[in-house]
Amino acid sequence: MERRTQLRYGRSMGSSNKSAAKPVGDLLRQWRVHRRKSQLEFAGDAEISTKHLSFLETGRSRPSRDMVLRLSELLEVPLRERNALLAAAGFAPVFPERKLDDPALVLARQAIDTVLQGHEPYPALAVDRHWNLVASNQMAGAFMRGVDESLLTSPPNVLRVSLHPKGLAPRIANLIEWRTHLLERLRHQVDVSADPQLEALYRELSSFPLPERDASGMTPAQAVIPRHEYESMVVPFKLMTPHGLMSFFSTTTVFGTAVDVTLAELAIEAFFPADAETAKMLQEIAAKRAESPQPLGARR
Repeated sequence: MERRTQLRYGRSMGSSNKSAAKPVGDLLRQWRVHRRKSQLEFAGDAEISTKHLSFLETGRSRPSRDMVLRLSELLEVPLRERNALLAAAGFAPVFPERKLDDPALVLARQAIDTVLQGHEPYPALAVDRHWNLVASNQMAGAFMRGVDESLLTSPPNVLRVSLHPKGLAPRIANLIEWRTHLLERLRHQVDVSADPQLEALYRELSSFPLPERDASGMTPAQAVIPRHEYESMVVPFKLMTPHGLMSFFSTTTVFGTAVDVTLAELAIEAFFPADAETAKMLQEIAAKRAESPQPLGARR
C-alpha cells in the first residue's frame, strides 16, 4: 500500500526552560500584564484578595501547587509555560512532554495519519508550535517542487517556505494579501504565547522583500483594507502551478483536550479547494497518480 504521509516522528519539540530561572512571582506578573489585566481585575477572577496577589507577585508569599495551576489556567498560559511556572515555584512539572514516537502517543499518531490521508486529494500538513513541519500528505508535498533546498532542511518551517523569495512566494498569485494574513495570524500567536522564537520568526518574515504589485494586481497599501470590505468570506491561498492557478482556503485542527505538551502544540492545516476549477484539477492529479503511483515532488 502506498504510504501517503511523509512523517518525521521522534524529533523532540524542544523545551522552554529560560523562564524557570525567574522567580514564580515575576512570571505570574509577566503573564498577568501580558493578558492586560490589572491586579484588581485578576484578583477578582482568581477570587483572592488584591493584597494576596501582590504578595505572590513580589515573592512575599509562596504559591501552592494548586494555586500556580489555578492562576496559570485563568491566564490561559500554554502547558509548556505552566510547567515552567511550577518549576519556578519549586514543584515538579505536571504536563508531560513526550516525543511523537513514544508508545503512549501511538493513537495520536494514528489520528494524524488518518486526518492527513483522509484529506487526499487535497493538501494537508501537521506543524508544531513554531510552524515546523511534522508530517504532510502527498498532495502537500507535491507543491514543494521548485522550493530551494536550503529551505527544506529538517525540519522545514512552513511559513518561511511560503513567504521566502526562494520558496513559494514567487508562485503565490495573491502574495501580498496572503502574506498579510499569515503575519496577522503569527502576530496573534505571539500575543497569546509570548514565545520569543515566534517573535523572531515574525520579524524575519516581515523583513522579506515585497513586489510593488503581486500577480493579482494588489499593492502593499491595498493589503491594509479592513477585512469586512473583502467580498470573499475567507482569505484565499492562490498558487500558480503547472496545472493552472489553484485557489484554496484552510482550516486548522488541534487536539482539543490535550494534556501532553507536544500534542497541545500540534496543529493540522488542511486546505480545501476554493473554486470548482481547483477541485477538478486536484481530482485529475489524483486520478493520474492512481494510474501510475509515484511521488509528485514530496520529500522522502
